[in-house]
Amino acid sequence: MKAKVLRSMVVIGLCSILAAGCAGETESVNTPEAEETEASEGGAGNEKSEKNEKNEKEEGVVTLTVWAEEANNDMLNQMIASFKEQYAGQAEFDIQLVASADAETRGKVLGDIHNAADVFPFADDQLTSMAAGGALARIPNAEEVKKANSSGAVDAASIGDDLYGYPMSADNGYFLYYDKAYFSEEDVKTLDRILEVAAENEKKFSMEWTSGWYMYSFFGNTGLEFGVNEDGVTNYCNWNTTEGKITGADIVTALMDIAASPGFLNQPDSQFVESAREGTVIAAVSGVWNAMEIQEIWGKDYGAVKLPTYTCAGQQVQMSSFVGYKMMGVNAYSEHLDWALKFADWITNEQNQVLRFEMRNQGPSNINAASSDAVSQVPAIQAVIAQSEYGVLQRVGNNYWMPFTTFGENLAAGNPQGAEPQELIDALVAGITASTIN
Repeated sequence: MKAKVLRSMVVIGLCSILAAGCAGETESVNTPEAEETEASEGGAGNEKSEKNEKNEKEEGVVTLTVWAEEANNDMLNQMIASFKEQYAGQAEFDIQLVASADAETRGKVLGDIHNAADVFPFADDQLTSMAAGGALARIPNAEEVKKANSSGAVDAASIGDDLYGYPMSADNGYFLYYDKAYFSEEDVKTLDRILEVAAENEKKFSMEWTSGWYMYSFFGNTGLEFGVNEDGVTNYCNWNTTEGKITGADIVTALMDIAASPGFLNQPDSQFVESAREGTVIAAVSGVWNAMEIQEIWGKDYGAVKLPTYTCAGQQVQMSSFVGYKMMGVNAYSEHLDWALKFADWITNEQNQVLRFEMRNQGPSNINAASSDAVSQVPAIQAVIAQSEYGVLQRVGNNYWMPFTTFGENLAAGNPQGAEPQELIDALVAGITASTIN
């Protein structure tokens, strides 16, 4: 998501990026690797100085605060232990994990950058605004990182040729989970059939309709257009057109039909797992972050596939999706910037992306880790890969999100005011394309 700023502020933001980049170049001279290089270039006369610097590091405590989803704590504690072992003797480390939702990273960092964590995870859609705000340190070993990770993950973590995040996972998308005790492979190909089966069994298909992230799935493969303008902060959108094989009103009508099904349930993604555990939900749109819990609940009946098609204007339309990546960022104002960069690099390397996959079923962005046989056998990861064929990288302006809250709530409730489909889609598009100028 992009910040709500004036066009002129984009220029200011770009200047901030350049300033942050210059600061990064200055500070990178002081990394442990740079100190070693300077020592070797200076000859034997600098050996004593280098030893003294290392001794100072051993005497001091390097304190790093790391934000993380609480569910990842066990995994991260293992990574912290291996990091301390790797750099034993070079410093005494005090690395603290603090619970924080990945989706909240940008707001918390830009809201109070000097008190934000030294290292933090975030999705690729948050990168531009944080870099523009001067919050992200530029990655000093960019070429090494680029070679190790997929091109998509690298592009998502980059602004121009500069890398501002360490790629961590390549599975930040969504797909369909389903309980094989109720559905056949044929059933889950269409949303019509999924809703029928759920209703027949007095169960539910769950999807979060108040989120524009998920609701994009009904608009993406319709031939209608949407995207962010060249100013980087406002959107263009023709979803309310009255021409073409599929119109915005057609989509609204289809959504009303879905909402009217007794097999449909609008609820936050965060409630999906508990509903599945209670036995209420037997199919849902969600992502890999719920894979371990759902596999535990459904056991051998756990299934995951690309999103289904849905009926719109008398035809079957493949549901689309936003695809994305997650990465680790480093606070440009970290007191121990060199070590914060080293730590972020360490917990996203091949070894730890394998660990992340093994413990949390999260799809690696690292090329070697992603090519393993083990990854190819995980239904959730294969589902998000299959769905990516019908997805797009999320690049939207801030005004995209809020209008969907009202739009989705209204439709899920059955359009209680009885508004016409064209009226509803006109209001949605007006909100999405609204200028950021007050």
